[in-house]
Amino acid sequence: MDLRPELRPAPVPEQRLRDLARDIVRIEELLHKGEQRAADAAIAAFDEDTGHSYGRHDFLTYDGWRSAEEFAREAARPAWPRVPDITRDELVEIVRGALEPGPDQPYFLLLFRANVAHPGASDLLFHPPADLVDASAEQIVDAALAHRPLAL
Repeated sequence: MDLRPELRPAPVPEQRLRDLARDIVRIEELLHKGEQRAADAAIAAFDEDTGHSYGRHDFLTYDGWRSAEEFAREAARPAWPRVPDITRDELVEIVRGALEPGPDQPYFLLLFRANVAHPGASDLLFHPPADLVDASAEQIVDAALAHRPLAL
């Protein structure tokens, strides 16, 4: 994948991943023990440290579909990686990354969602309308870019 540096997932040091994963598990344990004040304080500190805005629900449900390390990797990266001068060709590469299973797949999906106005950008990839079933990355990007928000 040939993307400029600001579009590639930033590497996350292993120690940072371990620290964040440890914090995630600790917050989950606090919530399960009913220690709401301590959990809320820990979540606020976690959000301050990562620049995200997670809630109790995120810590109580993450393990149903991902590991603490995967959650930590997401938290270590930018919350909403908006790139104002992104090109169609770059979006095509990002969609390819979002469709490829692996540790960076969630980042590419978030990057795609953050950089197109289409409110159902994720659905275009994983729950496409009939005309996009088995569509190429180029067709998915074109559909996302064709969306025009309603002016209120």
